[in-house]
Amino acid sequence: MKKQTPLGRLLSIYSVFFFLFLYAPVILIVIYSFNSNPINIMIWDGFTFDWYRSIFGLETSLTDSSSYVDSTDQLLNALLNSLIVAASATLVATFLGTSTAVALARYRFKLHSFYRLLLFVPMVMPDIVLGIALLIFFVGAGFTLGNSTIIIGHCTFLTSYVFIVVSARLAGMNPLTEAASADLGANEWQTFRRVTLPLILPGVIGGALLSFIISMDDLVITYFISGVDSTTLPVFILGMIRRGIKPEINAIATLMLLFSVVIASAGIYFKSKNTSTH
Repeated sequence: MKKQTPLGRLLSIYSVFFFLFLYAPVILIVIYSFNSNPINIMIWDGFTFDWYRSIFGLETSLTDSSSYVDSTDQLLNALLNSLIVAASATLVATFLGTSTAVALARYRFKLHSFYRLLLFVPMVMPDIVLGIALLIFFVGAGFTLGNSTIIIGHCTFLTSYVFIVVSARLAGMNPLTEAASADLGANEWQTFRRVTLPLILPGVIGGALLSFIISMDDLVITYFISGVDSTTLPVFILGMIRRGIKPEINAIATLMLLFSVVIASAGIYFKSKNTSTH
C-alpha cells in the first residue's frame, strides 16, 4: 500500500473539517429535535418523540410543556400550500425550461447570446430584489396575492434552473443521432419524442426535482408575494421563529430535510436507471 504523503494527510484532514463545517449544524438540528427539554433546546434533557407528535396534533407525554404550534390545521394548510405551489411551478418551469433549452441548442437567431444571458439573470438577482419587483408588478397589475402569484413568481427563476440543467444534458448529446433520425424519415416531432427526449430525460427529471426542492424551500420571494390565506411552510416556520426557537421547529426542519433527501435520492435513482437503460 502506498504511503500517504504529508500533503495527502493535510488534504484528508481538511476534507474532514470541511464536511464537518457543512453538516454539523444540520446534524445538531436532527439531534435536538428529539430533546425533551421544552425551555432550552440546547440543554439535553432526555430523548422524546413528543415534538413530532405535537406538530401533528397528537397527545404528548411532557405534562410540564405546552405546544408551540399555534394550530396543527394551520401547519398542515401551510404544507399543502407549499406542495401545490411547488408541484404547479415545477410543471410549468420544466416545460418552459426544457423547450427553451432545446430551442436555443438547435436554432440560431439574432440576439441568441443575449437571450441566453437573460435566462441567467433571475438566478443571480438577489431574492429580495426579485421579491419586491414581483410584488410591485402584481399589485400594479391588479393581481390578488395568493397561490397563483406565488406560482408565477417561482416560475420566473425556476425556469432558469431547468434551462441550465437541460442545456448541460443537450451539450453532451451527439447531434448526429437527430440527423440519423431525420434521414430515416422521421419528422421533427417524431425525432424529439423518440430520440431527443429519451436522451435528455435525466436532465429534465433532474431539473424538475431541483425546481421542486427550491420551490418548497423558498422563503424570501414567497414572503413578499403570498397572500393572507396562502402561507407556505417556510413562511409559517418564520412566523414561529419570531416567537422564539421552539423544539417543534427542529422537528419540522428535520422532516423537511428528510423529504429533501428522499427527493434527491429519487432523482439519482431515475438518472442512474435511465443511464443504464441507454
